Amino acid sequence: MSIISFGEYINNSTYKVLDERRMRASAGIMLLLGLIAFIYAFILQEYIIIPYISGFLTVNFLIGIFINPKFSPTVFIGYIFVRKQSRLPIGAIQKKFAWVLGLGLSTAIFILSLFLLNDTTYFQPVCILCLICLVLLYSETAFGICIGCMLYRLTIYLNILTKPKENPNCMGDTCDIETEKSHK
Repeated sequence: MSIISFGEYINNSTYKVLDERRMRASAGIMLLLGLIAFIYAFILQEYIIIPYISGFLTVNFLIGIFINPKFSPTVFIGYIFVRKQSRLPIGAIQKKFAWVLGLGLSTAIFILSLFLLNDTTYFQPVCILCLICLVLLYSETAFGICIGCMLYRLTIYLNILTKPKENPNCMGDTCDIETEKSHK
């Protein structure tokens, strides 16, 4: 497998896959970090931790998207916890879309949280973005529902993104979409 790649080909598959167990463990770690930041800010009204955690998550997503998810810190730590479990291959294309969504949210939170340190009027947008992240991460870890993957499916349905050549492998077949092959 290439070092710079989002996913890998296994068992002669025609599309890249990731280990869903690693990805869920990573989401759980990110959820924990997000909850720490949210509680620290919302309950204790101490905002200094938000740029550190959101900055870390931004770097985590950057490494995962542009280098390889295996090297992102949360996926690596998640691997330590799930390494003895059997792999559960999942399509990489929709997970990459979800991670790009996470990158956008964490970057926005990071930038706004820098302003929040000096001006508390930024608390509401930061809080709303944090809640969105927490809901996305909770649905992934608790229920195995990747909302980002569902949004990927929606963007294809609305013709915002092009249809993939192969139908991505999603948990519970939640992102079954009409592909280029099904038209032929």
